[in-house]
Amino acid sequence: QVHLQESGGGSVQAGGSLRLSCEGSRHTCMGWSREVPGKEVEPLAIIEEGYEPIYADSVKGRFSISRDNDILYLQMNDLQSNDTAVYYCIADSDPCTVVGKKGRFEHWGQGISVTVSS
Repeated sequence: QVHLQESGGGSVQAGGSLRLSCEGSRHTCMGWSREVPGKEVEPLAIIEEGYEPIYADSVKGRFSISRDNDILYLQMNDLQSNDTAVYYCIADSDPCTVVGKKGRFEHWGQGISVTVSS
């Protein structure tokens, strides 16, 4: 079984920073998504060894994804109110190109809440 566990969420004022962590089995394609109430899940960042990470335009230049020792990180800087969401660690044993074809990731964490106040 694959169990992904996010940590590091919480409340922060606008302009602040948080770093999310995801502990669990390492997979080929990993990343972060978020869900805003009433909106579709938004993929934020994807990382695969040997390739440059890719980012959604909404977080490009502010968020940074990395992984080390089977831990996946999301460094979030200059947080804004519209970053408020539940953040999910996502992982898949397939290469990211195949994940794109499938349409979604195999494994999801339970999610962790991030609240940004103005």
